[in-house]
Amino acid sequence: MYDRLKEAGAGMAARERGGRPRTRGIAVKRVYERPSSDDGLRVLVDRLWPRGIAKAALKYDAWPRALAPSNELRKWYGHDRSRAAEFRRRYRKELASHHDELVALRAMIGGRPATLLTATRELDLSHAMVLRDVLSGAQPRKRVVKV
Repeated sequence: MYDRLKEAGAGMAARERGGRPRTRGIAVKRVYERPSSDDGLRVLVDRLWPRGIAKAALKYDAWPRALAPSNELRKWYGHDRSRAAEFRRRYRKELASHHDELVALRAMIGGRPATLLTATRELDLSHAMVLRDVLSGAQPRKRVVKV
């Protein structure tokens, strides 16, 4: 299942980072944006194929569907801002049960630039941001609520 991950990782050369915000070399980008030379390894992180894009037209190196949120979690969340903190907590818990897949993806990235691709409109509410943080070893973000 992860042969494509290993093959893509082995053949990728290190590239310079561009102006995109990155966490330890991992960027998040909408799948509908044009590929860039600074994308590095391009990983589709959605469970479902993005609408309106032919499979042959999308430039991606891997699609580890097991690392996407479960259908139940995705439907419960619905990108509702009031559920974002709880979504992040539940999604991290789901990711913990996919240790082997996370290890394989980390190994494939191997410190090189990478871009996580998602069809989500609001990247700040996206599971891709949580996955990026998990892959880079970042601690869960604490949300400060001003009263």
